[in-house]
Amino acid sequence: MSKIIVIGAAGQIGTELVLALRKLNGEHRVVAADLKDSCPPLLAGGAYVKMDILDRDFVREYIIKNEIKEVYLLAALLSATAEKNPDFAWKLNMEGLFTVLDLAKEGYISKIFWPSSIAVFGPTTPMDNTPQHTIMEPSTVYGISKQAGERWCEYYFNKFNVDVRSIRYPGLISYKSLPGGGTTDYAVDIFYKAKAGEKFTCFLKEDTALPMMFMDDAINATIQLMEAPAENIKIRSAYNLGGISFTPKTISKAIQKEIPSFEIDYQPDFRQAIADSWPNSIDDTNAKKEWGWNHKFDLEAMVKVMLENVKVELLETK
Repeated sequence: MSKIIVIGAAGQIGTELVLALRKLNGEHRVVAADLKDSCPPLLAGGAYVKMDILDRDFVREYIIKNEIKEVYLLAALLSATAEKNPDFAWKLNMEGLFTVLDLAKEGYISKIFWPSSIAVFGPTTPMDNTPQHTIMEPSTVYGISKQAGERWCEYYFNKFNVDVRSIRYPGLISYKSLPGGGTTDYAVDIFYKAKAGEKFTCFLKEDTALPMMFMDDAINATIQLMEAPAENIKIRSAYNLGGISFTPKTISKAIQKEIPSFEIDYQPDFRQAIADSWPNSIDDTNAKKEWGWNHKFDLEAMVKVMLENVKVELLETK
């Protein structure tokens, strides 16, 4: 069985993806790679390598030497953080992708997962039940880089038969690791405040609807996509992935059912404009039809699991 590497393994998605892949494939077969000097405790059960995705020579040497055949490339600068450093965001989000695509083109890698995002959509995109194929005019650096990445993934598949697969992730909600600078981060931070008995100040307006998903669903979708037969993968840019759509007001009310004393107020900042350019809900018919996708967690189930498992101490390590 071939070796797998997750680059960007210490991030919100990477942490849980590594754990899930190791459970499926064995700890010795899944390498966690990240910029951190030492392996995060959660990932200490298997191999870890310090890796800068922008160090093209090191990445190539490591993957070739260790006969890595499957790559999950998660290293990226997310939406809110990218707006503060657009030059570096473009460099990080694009150059790493080319390094991995070229390794696959040369025959060293057999399969790639590269995540896209709802950020590829923009203010001219239909906002409700956004279709798979539609107008895409992103207005953020993150969205522009993801749209460009989708086109390059499709190009490498069409020209060089590179088996690259992708999902347009909605906002992701998890209790095992902290978010990394996205516009949907409020939907994770809110649980820490609620659990700590503190008032939460939201950086979005109360009626801002965005597509969201519990992390377990996102990880299951990622693995399901990667395990699907190649002939079932009809879209080589990125698949729409729907989950649950809600507003800050909706999720705060769901939390108040469990913690009646929880309070929230609203102070929208620059992230409001980003959120306003994204869809309210997503049509993921293609993913359901072509590789059997379906989410399991609704809002109520997600809120209960989050409140049961969020550890306020995690904030102290951020």
